Amino acid sequence: MAQNNIGSKRLVVGAHYGLRDWMAQRMTAVIMAVYTVILLVWFFAAKDFSYEGWASIFSHQWMKLATFVTLLAVFYHAWVGVRDIWMDYVKPVGVRLALYALTIVWLLACAGYAAQILWRV
Repeated sequence: MAQNNIGSKRLVVGAHYGLRDWMAQRMTAVIMAVYTVILLVWFFAAKDFSYEGWASIFSHQWMKLATFVTLLAVFYHAWVGVRDIWMDYVKPVGVRLALYALTIVWLLACAGYAAQILWRV
């Protein structure tokens, strides 16, 4: 029976977070990198290094949407990283679940605050 559990016939069980989360962090990192390049090119091309110049960048609806999508990518990227830290280093299940809940509440509050800021400009 032990021979059936070796090599390609091995039974793998578990949550299978690894590949999905690795891909999610790479995709969110790409979103953040592309947004950063767009923002820097637009800002330095405008040559208006004032509050009015900065605010004019975010006066366009598509830029607000791109910024919010990027912030959601940042928050999801942070969630995956922090969740992995809690999984690796916090062993008591109750404490870990409480930290998960606090992290989720904090990230959702940050997303709500970001939306409020963006659509106020």
